[in-house]
Amino acid sequence: MSQTSDSCLDRWMGREALAEAMIPVIGRLYRENNVVTSIHGRSLVNNSTMNILKAHRFARRISHSELPLEETAPVLDALARLELGAANIDVARLTQKYASDGGGQSLEEFLLIELAEIVGKRGADHRGSTDVVLYGFGRIGRLLARLLIEKAGGGHGLRLRAIVVRKGSSNDLAKRASLLRRDSVHGPFEGTIRVDENANTITANGVEIQVIYSDDPAGIDYTAYCIHDALVVDNTGRWRDAEGLSRHLQSKGVARVLLTAPGKGGVKNIVHGINHGTIEDSDAIVSAASCTTNAITPVLKAVNDRFGLVHGHVETVHSFTNDQNLIDNFHSGDRRGRSAALNMVITETGAAKAVTKALPELEGRLTGSSIRVPTPDVSLAILNLNVATVTTKDEVNTFLREMSLHSELREQIDYIDSPEVVSTDFVGSRRTGIVDGLSTISNGRNLVLYVWYDNEFGYSCQVIRVMEEMAGVNLPSYPVKDHAAVRQALMV
Repeated sequence: MSQTSDSCLDRWMGREALAEAMIPVIGRLYRENNVVTSIHGRSLVNNSTMNILKAHRFARRISHSELPLEETAPVLDALARLELGAANIDVARLTQKYASDGGGQSLEEFLLIELAEIVGKRGADHRGSTDVVLYGFGRIGRLLARLLIEKAGGGHGLRLRAIVVRKGSSNDLAKRASLLRRDSVHGPFEGTIRVDENANTITANGVEIQVIYSDDPAGIDYTAYCIHDALVVDNTGRWRDAEGLSRHLQSKGVARVLLTAPGKGGVKNIVHGINHGTIEDSDAIVSAASCTTNAITPVLKAVNDRFGLVHGHVETVHSFTNDQNLIDNFHSGDRRGRSAALNMVITETGAAKAVTKALPELEGRLTGSSIRVPTPDVSLAILNLNVATVTTKDEVNTFLREMSLHSELREQIDYIDSPEVVSTDFVGSRRTGIVDGLSTISNGRNLVLYVWYDNEFGYSCQVIRVMEEMAGVNLPSYPVKDHAAVRQALMV
């Protein structure tokens, strides 16, 4: 083996050692302080050594360089010494901010100022807890369960307490647990799952989930299971207007309802990052809109704010869904009776119209259609737009990349410019729309954008954000854009 090879392997082993040392620090911050650490939005909690290394490598997509563990490890160690209160902390952005704004301060001095609101407040968590019931346990329901279990922490915030399903067989409980444990698209559940047939519960990573069998949303007494003031998340799509969804409110122990499909009539359709601020305490029923609406609305808002959107057409190349038939059979919808596994199927989409419920200023400026294709997950929205401002491909891409990094839409918009990515590369993306920069076309005022999205997992992440907003259990996030006032006050 050459000296160069030895040196390369030594560097790798050194990085592995740093990543291994990070794991207990990340775990203590999470369990003892309710501090969720991440790298550019990718959570570090409960990750393996290799995933921590990959997260640091991933940073090059955003900052054009790999994030050195030699820089983030000291930041994590310093955070662990500050006795922090509950928060979301992006270690990558915090490290970069120290490098650019540290001004000769020691790391500890910088962190004391940057995190002043939570320093020394270990155990302080203003959120309380909100009971959550998942009504329906299909594709979205099970992903929501995974995300809620992942975020269980010390029991604050959203607490998954029960799922409601119709009993399918004598071994229904075991089958429900198996579907949570194994997923053909999203892989195995990260953790352990136990089934208690006598209590009718599934316990996943210490989270006990009561399984309730019912086909009547109005006839359940949740208080009998010590569930109170619950947020019920209806994943069935069976009821989509206020009248139908209000049946949930007739059950004892229910306070509010969230629909994981586009709401009809006067039901508010919320795209987090766009109009979540319109949710009021008096809103007992809210919709999280659709996966496509969540994927394209943030990008459309960004484009409209910067370049002015005159008119646009949205074409979604969408993975097939459980609503379609595997082989040709009767279906009440046009064309959807034909085999989803063998055909591209032209169908309607309400996404373009639904965008205007979140962005009323785009009313009358969008049309849309959809093609279902034989893939199980990850879809692609093609936005063919006419804009008011003459622009170029480079200008648009630079703008959208910056939006994915530094704007209030960075949880929603992602950006990539690799010439090799395909749809499966975006399985598990927590962003709702990933702009494919190399595919951008700009010709004066004509602009075409290609936006990937995990129509299952990315959408589920948006649903969780809406749930947190409804429950008022959002954690403060750091670093903030501007702490000038805090710095000035502490330096005086």
